[in-house]
Amino acid sequence: MTDTNPAIEVAGLTKSYGDHSVLAGVDLTVPEGSVYALLGPNGAGKTTTVRILATLLKPDAGRATVAGFDVLKQADQLRQVIGLSGQFAAVDENLTGRENLWMFGRLYQLSSTEATRRATELLEQFDLSDAGDRVVKTYSGGMRRRLDLGSALIGRPRILFMDEPTTGLDPRSRLGMWDVIRGLVREGTTLLLTTQYLEEADELANSIAVVDHGKIIARGTADDLKSQVGGERIEVVVRDRAAVPQARAVLQADCMGEVTLDEHTRRLTVPASGGGATVLVQVVRDLDEAGIVIDDIGLRRPTLDDVFLALTGHAAELSDGPDEDTTPEEKIA
Repeated sequence: MTDTNPAIEVAGLTKSYGDHSVLAGVDLTVPEGSVYALLGPNGAGKTTTVRILATLLKPDAGRATVAGFDVLKQADQLRQVIGLSGQFAAVDENLTGRENLWMFGRLYQLSSTEATRRATELLEQFDLSDAGDRVVKTYSGGMRRRLDLGSALIGRPRILFMDEPTTGLDPRSRLGMWDVIRGLVREGTTLLLTTQYLEEADELANSIAVVDHGKIIARGTADDLKSQVGGERIEVVVRDRAAVPQARAVLQADCMGEVTLDEHTRRLTVPASGGGATVLVQVVRDLDEAGIVIDDIGLRRPTLDDVFLALTGHAAELSDGPDEDTTPEEKIA
């Protein structure tokens, strides 16, 4: 990776529909060969950003270059070096997996022979060889997502956009897709992905931009972002509610920090100032000496859920409907 040759550069992107502002000045720099995650809830503006970068939608203001091509002035050249996998698998259910890939190859202006060869390669790469000659309507959700990703890779893109790559997948299929994504990055593909799943951004991304209401409100590595809400903390779940005050006193004495209590779960939380593991051992000893029975104790690091809540004042809740920044105008585009 190198910051001197960014794969994607974005400055001041805005997009509105009437009085509804979808993007309010987005700035991004994505290094080559990296995974960059746009993290936020539905309606944050993630999908709109990807559509602009993939030349499917024009911004109201601002500029963006992808692989050195201006998204407005050099859209035709840009489309030759990118791939896009959207929120929903864009494959023809009445064709076989192999036929779908061949068709996308021809759309990418590959010869029929080359499209056939690439289709075979991608079916093997995504563990679809046995299903390659079955119609897609018989595929599972995970198989369709893998086929859709294969279609986005048919032209060997330098830069790949993945919009909510694991939406609707079961946990096993999600883990499988993560492995596929890691493999693409090892091969040198630059990847910009959008996700609502904080765990996904934590697992995959070199850098993360937290998006809320059309603005980037924080950016950095997962560790950078977690450091914004403090360091390690000790959490203790006390079995007997009557012992909570005594347990609080122990934590206060050992950790020298403010102790918070979740009344419903009897969970006490305190910052683990200094050496977290050393303090944890001392807390365990002192609780035992005081005869306080606990159901759980641990040294916890902040999660990206904590980060999002601290930055926005609300949790990164998922909506049951489609992405709220999808509008009729964008669908036409």
